Amino acid sequence: MAIYYSDGKKLVDVEYDTIVEVGDIVDGMRVLSTNIKSSDEYAVFLLEPNTRVTCYVFDEVFIVGKMDGFENLADAVAAWNNDEI
Repeated sequence: MAIYYSDGKKLVDVEYDTIVEVGDIVDGMRVLSTNIKSSDEYAVFLLEPNTRVTCYVFDEVFIVGKMDGFENLADAVAAWNNDEI
Protein backbone atom coordinates (compact mmCIF):
# COMPACT_ATOMS: atom_id res chain seq x y z
CA MET A 1 0.00 0.00 0.00
CA ALA A 2 1.35 3.37 -1.02
CA ILE A 3 0.19 6.80 0.08
CA TYR A 4 0.01 9.60 -2.50
CA TYR A 5 -0.93 13.26 -2.39
CA SER A 6 -1.90 15.56 -5.22
CA ASP A 7 -1.89 19.29 -5.74
CA GLY A 8 -5.16 18.99 -7.66
CA LYS A 9 -3.35 18.71 -10.99
CA LYS A 10 -0.83 15.92 -10.44
CA LEU A 11 0.56 13.51 -7.89
CA VAL A 12 3.39 15.18 -5.99
CA ASP A 13 6.82 13.74 -5.21
CA VAL A 14 6.45 10.65 -7.44
CA GLU A 15 8.16 9.26 -10.54
CA TYR A 16 6.37 9.77 -13.89
CA ASP A 17 5.82 6.03 -14.32
CA THR A 18 4.00 5.68 -10.98
CA ILE A 19 0.71 3.79 -11.28
CA VAL A 20 -1.85 4.01 -8.46
CA GLU A 21 -3.15 0.57 -7.43
CA VAL A 22 -6.10 -0.85 -5.49
CA GLY A 23 -5.54 -0.42 -1.75
CA ASP A 24 -3.34 2.67 -2.12
CA ILE A 25 -4.34 5.98 -0.52
CA VAL A 26 -4.69 9.14 -2.64
CA ASP A 27 -5.50 12.46 -0.94
CA GLY A 28 -6.68 10.58 2.16
CA MET A 29 -9.07 8.31 0.21
CA ARG A 30 -8.63 4.54 -0.30
CA VAL A 31 -8.46 3.26 -3.88
CA LEU A 32 -11.37 0.86 -4.45
CA SER A 33 -10.79 0.08 -8.11
CA THR A 34 -8.87 1.12 -11.21
CA ASN A 35 -9.72 0.90 -14.89
CA ILE A 36 -7.56 1.43 -17.96
CA LYS A 37 -9.41 2.66 -21.03
CA SER A 38 -6.43 3.49 -23.24
CA SER A 39 -2.66 3.30 -23.13
CA ASP A 40 -2.37 6.84 -21.79
CA GLU A 41 -5.34 7.28 -19.42
CA TYR A 42 -6.64 5.33 -16.47
CA ALA A 43 -9.32 5.92 -13.84
CA VAL A 44 -8.91 5.52 -10.11
CA PHE A 45 -12.05 5.14 -7.99
CA LEU A 46 -11.65 6.39 -4.43
CA LEU A 47 -13.77 6.00 -1.30
CA GLU A 48 -14.55 9.39 0.26
CA PRO A 49 -14.84 9.74 4.07
CA ASN A 50 -18.62 10.20 3.65
CA THR A 51 -18.78 6.79 1.83
CA ARG A 52 -19.40 8.34 -1.59
CA VAL A 53 -17.04 7.61 -4.49
CA THR A 54 -14.68 9.98 -6.32
CA CYS A 55 -13.02 9.27 -9.67
CA TYR A 56 -9.65 10.69 -10.73
CA VAL A 57 -8.56 10.21 -14.34
CA PHE A 58 -4.79 10.09 -14.76
CA ASP A 59 -2.44 10.51 -17.68
CA GLU A 60 0.82 9.32 -16.11
CA VAL A 61 0.87 11.28 -12.82
CA PHE A 62 -1.28 14.16 -14.13
CA ILE A 63 -4.95 14.42 -13.13
CA VAL A 64 -6.80 15.12 -16.38
CA GLY A 65 -10.32 14.57 -15.02
CA LYS A 66 -12.08 14.42 -11.69
CA MET A 67 -15.64 13.88 -10.53
CA ASP A 68 -16.91 13.23 -7.04
CA GLY A 69 -20.10 12.47 -5.15
CA PHE A 70 -21.10 9.18 -6.79
CA GLU A 71 -23.51 7.13 -4.67
CA ASN A 72 -21.57 3.92 -5.30
CA LEU A 73 -18.74 2.37 -7.27
CA ALA A 74 -21.07 1.03 -9.99
CA ASP A 75 -22.33 4.57 -10.75
CA ALA A 76 -18.77 5.91 -10.95
CA VAL A 77 -17.60 3.11 -13.26
CA ALA A 78 -20.66 3.61 -15.50
CA ALA A 79 -19.87 7.35 -15.80
CA TRP A 80 -16.26 6.51 -16.73
CA ASN A 81 -17.36 3.93 -19.31
CA ASN A 82 -19.84 6.42 -20.82
CA ASP A 83 -17.15 9.16 -21.11
CA GLU A 84 -18.94 11.40 -18.59
CA ILE A 85 -15.75 12.06 -16.63
